[in-house]
Amino acid sequence: MTVLSIIRDCLDALLHPSARYDALMRAHHRAFMAPRLLGSLAAFAAFPVYLAMRGAPSAIEVAAFAWLIAPILLSWFLSRTGRYEGAHVLSSLALAGLIVAVAGTTGGIESFAAVWLVVVPLEAALSASRRVTAFASLLALSCAGILILLSQLGWLPSADTSAAERGVLMAFGVASATLYAAGLAFGAESLARTSVALLSREEERYRLLARNMSDVVSRHQRNGAVQFISPAAEAMLGISVARLLGHGLFDRVHVADRPAYLTALSDAARGDVRSVEFRLRREPDGSERGQIDFLWVEMRCRPLDHEIGRDVTRVAEVVAVLRDVTGHKLSEQALDQARSAAEAADAAKTRFLATMSHELRTPLNAIIGFSEMIAQEQTLMLGAAQRKEYAQLINDSGQHLLSVVNGILDMSKMESGNFEIASEPFAPRASLMHCCNLLALKARENGIDLVTDAPQDLPVMTGDPRSFKQIVLNLVANAIKFTERGGQVSVSAAVTGSQLTLRVSDTGVGIAPDDLKRIGAPFFQAGKTYQRRHEGTGLGLSIVKSLVALHLGELTVQSKLGEGTAVTVKLPLVYTPPQVKPAESKIATLTPVLRQESHDQIQDQPALVKKSA
Repeated sequence: MTVLSIIRDCLDALLHPSARYDALMRAHHRAFMAPRLLGSLAAFAAFPVYLAMRGAPSAIEVAAFAWLIAPILLSWFLSRTGRYEGAHVLSSLALAGLIVAVAGTTGGIESFAAVWLVVVPLEAALSASRRVTAFASLLALSCAGILILLSQLGWLPSADTSAAERGVLMAFGVASATLYAAGLAFGAESLARTSVALLSREEERYRLLARNMSDVVSRHQRNGAVQFISPAAEAMLGISVARLLGHGLFDRVHVADRPAYLTALSDAARGDVRSVEFRLRREPDGSERGQIDFLWVEMRCRPLDHEIGRDVTRVAEVVAVLRDVTGHKLSEQALDQARSAAEAADAAKTRFLATMSHELRTPLNAIIGFSEMIAQEQTLMLGAAQRKEYAQLINDSGQHLLSVVNGILDMSKMESGNFEIASEPFAPRASLMHCCNLLALKARENGIDLVTDAPQDLPVMTGDPRSFKQIVLNLVANAIKFTERGGQVSVSAAVTGSQLTLRVSDTGVGIAPDDLKRIGAPFFQAGKTYQRRHEGTGLGLSIVKSLVALHLGELTVQSKLGEGTAVTVKLPLVYTPPQVKPAESKIATLTPVLRQESHDQIQDQPALVKKSA
């Protein structure tokens, strides 16, 4: 350990607790105590030497040396109380009293000690207090005036020293005062250097925090002009800080959000604390050229307080903290969409229950009614033809109920992921013709022309034949159901690459654009104008959509209200079970449908832009 470190440790042990945790105050206390303690110790060490050279001292000399104990007492006072300004005031009084006492016995204002009056305000200046410095200056001037007045009145004893001795004493006084003033100057320089170092360290600490914070700190005028903004804005907005100063930040606020932005700043300038959310335009990078990207930010702003000494004044400026809340906004939107989807699902199931009450009650009433009539055939005297007719009606009603229940079960299995594809080779043309033949009678009864176009050379495909038939039956039955008498339903099949393209089109009522977005959702039946004119649970197209997705196929729908609908299904000729659960089938943004298209026109159609149903 060096001597300086030992001295520093001793001084730190004497510091008042209030100054130990403030670096600048600690430096001030050290600068006050160190020269006084060292000066007093040096004076006491020199006192025996002075006695050896001078001989017996006079009473004044003894008083002067005894006065040197005052700095030690002042250091003790500061160490115990921590009152820095009070210690400087006492030091000025002690030094001025010593100067007046010595000068009063050695020539008054012309004494060598009078030069030291200049040191009194210089020493007080180290307190960094205007009040202490002004007090020390007035004290030095007062002491000089007293010495001049006493000299003029002749109340001071005359000096009995020769001119040579007075010259030596004056030189000593000037030299000692100069040396002491030089020490004060070095002390002031050291304190100033410490202050600058601490200020620089503090600024670097705040600069480091501002640079590494993800939130943006900004300072605004009342009209919103930016006076300062932290470097985090560059990472948030992709633009330099210089371009955000002034009204640069305001220019990047979304036009619709600018009134709320300015209102929040204006309210904060009046003394309120405000929080507002708005959109900021982010500078696109090279990969996003031409795109306008906005991010959501939350700004909390409050009035700016200026601290001057112990007084705090409030100015018409605002300090704000901006935080990127885009992720939070996206989460809110996702929650809103999930809530809307849940509400739509709940509404769809409510409609499904209402529909099912009709779909189940009608055949059940028929089954119960006709079975009761058969049970009372002797009373009612039914003939064989009537019993056969009633039994057929009961069978038809039961088959209808079975188809409804099977559709619900199939849909439930598909939604839960438990529906299994039984893949095997089959002839798609034979399955297609069989399904169309089953529905041909229904089409004739409704006055609808059912046209089938399936080439003889359709290749054998590998897949689930039951699912294929279910797809065809649901699509053709839906087309017949929603086509008015005199209309036409066309069914065609063709091979495109490695896929089988199945197209079912009709000239029926069509689908409204709003309903088109929800086609394929379970239990959904489109359009109020034709919602209950036809029976059904609303599961047909949803089952088709799910079956197509399970076969890794693609479903597209074209429709226009009042003109008709065309559904195109593309299935792979060779089904390969996927390693992961297949994604949902897609339904295209729909375009108007022509009245009737030939098979060649269907194949020449441009591709549709897909989106999720």
